[in-house]
Amino acid sequence: MGEVPATVTWGLLAAWAVHDAEELATMAAWMRENRAQLEERFPRVPWGRFELSQKQVNVAIGLMAGVIAGAAADGARTGGRSPVFQSVLAGFGLHGLVHLAQAAIVRGYTPGVVTSPLMVLPFSVWAWRRLKAAGVPVRGSAAGLMAFPAVVGGVHALARLATRPRKARVSGRWF
Repeated sequence: MGEVPATVTWGLLAAWAVHDAEELATMAAWMRENRAQLEERFPRVPWGRFELSQKQVNVAIGLMAGVIAGAAADGARTGGRSPVFQSVLAGFGLHGLVHLAQAAIVRGYTPGVVTSPLMVLPFSVWAWRRLKAAGVPVRGSAAGLMAFPAVVGGVHALARLATRPRKARVSGRWF
């Protein structure tokens, strides 16, 4: 049984940072520029809920950085054996596939689709292979994968709450 290199565990954080730099640079503007077309093509989707300011994107990515960094640290601490690390690694790979599916559905660019096949998917496959080669028990975590949408949704919900306009106080009253 071999040792898991830090490039596997901390590499998750590095690969995520490269990928999310693309999202940081494109997500808010892309949604603003494409919303009318999306509403026309997919009228049943509540697009108002997906409205994103750059500030909200910044906060969401910052919050997700904490999740990814924590998982990478736990992976480093446990030699890749942590169920949290393995679940986040699986979620990261799934996230890459979601980007490819989104781009296929809209028949064009979507934020994150460039780095998904160049960084997210190759890193994820490589990391799993390195874990297996080192003799690390790889646990298929259905619960971990099911948590992926909840974590992403939770991060975006917290970012929306954190960036919403504050109510003004006038004459001792909130309005």
